[in-house]
Order: sequence, then structure tokens, then C-alpha cells
Amino acid sequence: MNIRGKIIQVNDQQSGESSKGLWKKQEYILETESDYPKKICFVGWNDKIDEWAIKQGDELDVSIDLESREYNNRWYTDVKAWKVVKNNSSF
Repeated sequence: MNIRGKIIQVNDQQSGESSKGLWKKQEYILETESDYPKKICFVGWNDKIDEWAIKQGDELDVSIDLESREYNNRWYTDVKAWKVVKNNSSF
């Protein structure tokens, strides 16, 4: 799935250690361009954070995967980015 919009917020980077080793993640808030803009929080992981170097105000095309999981009878949905292309033209 692809989404297009402008980064309106970059959250603090998080990091930790799991059984698979060290990890880090970064959350970004993207606002879509339309008559009824939507705000979407997506996540980048590990080396993609430095590779993409996303900053507030960047206009992007983002390829994402959606995945939901159940924990303690509640469902949580992740929006994971796997490709980011900076868009230099206006929407």
C-alpha cells in the first residue's frame, strides 16, 4: 500500500534489546493531502532510519505494510514503512 503526504511530526527515537539483538525504531506522523486530510503514524526500523533521514516538512511517498496482532484480548495495528521516496514537487 502507498500513501503520500507531508511529515508534520517526528517522534523521539526508541531503542532496546530483544532476543534477536539491538533494535531501534522511529515514528513519523504523515498528513495526507486531500479535502479531508488524514494523519497516519508509521514506523521505520533500524538502518532505514538513517537511510531515509526524514525531517519535519518533508513531502513523501511511503510504501507501507499493515499488520495487526492480539495481546491480552486487545488488537494492535502496526503501520510499517519499507520504502520512502522524497517528493520534491508539490502535491
